[in-house]
Amino acid sequence: MVLVVVIVVAVLLVALLGLGVFAMRRRLIQRVGGTFDCSARLRVPAVPTLPGVPVPDAGAADAPLPSGSAPAPVGSTGDNGGKGWLFGIARYNRDSVEWFRVFSYSPRPRRVLQRSRIEVLHRRTPVGQEELALLSGAVVLVCRHAGEPLELAMSEDALTGFLAWLEAAPPGQRVNVA
Repeated sequence: MVLVVVIVVAVLLVALLGLGVFAMRRRLIQRVGGTFDCSARLRVPAVPTLPGVPVPDAGAADAPLPSGSAPAPVGSTGDNGGKGWLFGIARYNRDSVEWFRVFSYSPRPRRVLQRSRIEVLHRRTPVGQEELALLSGAVVLVCRHAGEPLELAMSEDALTGFLAWLEAAPPGQRVNVA
């Protein structure tokens, strides 16, 4: 009986230690400043299309876009069941954004996005199961980084800051914000 109690206490202490490490890692990432919650889909699935079947326009239902934003092209519904999204924290670091997974012990970013290599294609609202997979009120930003497709989901406020950071590149840098 005493052995069972000792094992249960040990398991609880290990679980608390693990949660404490998660909290400490997040504080260390945020300590530098300039962080925001940002989910990412690093492997963007192709949108299946069938010949002769029209694909609905995801951008048609969205609110009017501010200047400098392009509507979602026809066929980019993004509805694949909400799979592939990873919760994360993004941090501005000079001319790059460092993206960290939330549920990871690694002190290093999972992905580093260079400002000069980010190309914003369009933005859209989450559709289908994505609404459940992402944080409430998130906006999906469809991008290309170094030629690779990438989707980032963030709040409206974080999106405004991200686009402002992209547009504030030093003179001579190529920046493409749709």
